[in-house]
Amino acid sequence: HVQLVESGGGLVQSGGSLRLSCVASGRTDSYNVMGWFRQVPGKEREGIAARYTGDDSQYYAASVKGRFTISLNSAKNTAYLQMNNLKPEDTAMYYCAAGNSDFHLPAWYELDYRGQGTQVTVS
Repeated sequence: HVQLVESGGGLVQSGGSLRLSCVASGRTDSYNVMGWFRQVPGKEREGIAARYTGDDSQYYAASVKGRFTISLNSAKNTAYLQMNNLKPEDTAMYYCAAGNSDFHLPAWYELDYRGQGTQVTVS
């Protein structure tokens, strides 16, 4: 089993930056991808970034490409999401997840391990 804990959310002005962290503990050798998702009340959870532990490939949703960057530490047990040029429409609860997938941007339901989320608000 793997536990995930996110941190780094908060309130930021439009155009600003935030860096989210997701620390994994437990069987951190049991997944091949870590990803970030976000959800606004009343809308579906959106996969926005994923990074694969094997070949280090990374994928982004069109809504964040060029502004957000996902990275992993060398031990592959911490994922970061660097968010630059934030916009009010980026306001959401951000979640980290890990699991095994063959798709570029895996869906939330595909990943077995999920964090509790951290709120990001852009004013």
